[in-house]
Amino acid sequence: MEQPLIDIRNLQTQFFTDDGLARAVDGVSYSLARGETVGVVGESGCGKSVTALSILRLIPNPPGRIVGGEILFEGENLLDLSPAEMRRIRGNDISMIFQEPMTSLNPVFTIGNQISEAVKLHQGLSRKEAMNKAVEMLTLVGIPEPARRVHEYPHQLSGGMRQRAMIAMALSCNPKVLIADEPTTALDVTIEAQILDLMRNLQSELGTAIIMITHDLGVVAEMARKVVVMYAGKVVEQAPVETIFAEPNHPYTQGLLRSLPRVDKDATGEKERLQEIPGIVPSLLNLPIGCNFATRCPKALPICEEKEPLLEQVGPNHLSACWLNH
Repeated sequence: MEQPLIDIRNLQTQFFTDDGLARAVDGVSYSLARGETVGVVGESGCGKSVTALSILRLIPNPPGRIVGGEILFEGENLLDLSPAEMRRIRGNDISMIFQEPMTSLNPVFTIGNQISEAVKLHQGLSRKEAMNKAVEMLTLVGIPEPARRVHEYPHQLSGGMRQRAMIAMALSCNPKVLIADEPTTALDVTIEAQILDLMRNLQSELGTAIIMITHDLGVVAEMARKVVVMYAGKVVEQAPVETIFAEPNHPYTQGLLRSLPRVDKDATGEKERLQEIPGIVPSLLNLPIGCNFATRCPKALPICEEKEPLLEQVGPNHLSACWLNH
């Protein structure tokens, strides 16, 4: 077996707040192979983005801190590196597309300046060479008139173009890993389809491995090879994408799939109603003793509220944390 490009092992990231300790990421483990796309799904606040920020060591401290586990990149634990060593990897070997390009792009610098900054820093290019590289990257991501656009500011671009500029910036140093945090949020459906096509094409051209963070299972079906389902700071299920959609094991994953809009009709010829997951996600400041999902689970057993289930193998490359498997 080839060594994973990124191997997250029992990662624990906590926030020390005035209201108490929040276990935002509580023992998360998953890996990413070279050229692979892993989809990380779950409701808002489940720890998807905090795990990604932990990989890049961008957790704001205080109040946050990585308190345990390992993040191995090409066999080296990123948590052991000095801040200077981490800066050399961040943006060069591992890049991230942040959730909202309007807040991630600096409003007072041109698009060209922002793309060329990373190239100058990591690849030692001159100012002119770096600006030429910025034009090349905007061409690559399909922005029209790139030589003019490099001199424009974020507010002069549409939402879809800003997202393309973010992708251009993230890929400018040809990273081995791209973390895409909700890359199509707030974009309309046609622009979303274009951005996903773009990412797929760039991946096949550049061989970049992608961690795709989303709450949209449609995006996962289209992009990912492996799916990691998170709930309240923990991984509850992990499997190849075909398995997740055909044979979801964990009641939470089953609930997510039932809540997807469908185009087919039921036996009476009516469109089926969406089935919501009852209840709310427990507070990370006050997690239950047993399974975090037990209070919302229609199949909960007495043991579910007493003891936490472990993530165990339930099929080929299929892991699930549920007492119903026993």
